[in-house]
Amino acid sequence: MLTLFVSLQVRPDQIDRFLVAIEANAAASLRDEPGCVRFDVHRVADDPCRFLLYEIYRDEKAFYQDHRATPHYAAWREVAAECIEEGGHVNTFAVPVFPQTLPEMQEARS
Repeated sequence: MLTLFVSLQVRPDQIDRFLVAIEANAAASLRDEPGCVRFDVHRVADDPCRFLLYEIYRDEKAFYQDHRATPHYAAWREVAAECIEEGGHVNTFAVPVFPQTLPEMQEARS
């Protein structure tokens, strides 16, 4: 498993465009990428221009090769280049401490 936390500071005049693009990217990632387990988009409560993404991929290949090779990711990168403030994009990569529990826990709850 590979977890990605993304912090994005969006230009105030680009919020609507950003939301359309990130929703399309998240939906396509979940729909079209078997290696994308989760893709959540959050807006920071006290900063309406800051967004946090929480993404989980089955492994590094699912993110670095599969996700980044998709047309929806390329489209997202083009919009992000215009919507995100300079220096306003931070990726933090992590691995679950208990990776064996995530899929089993989700299946057990179903």
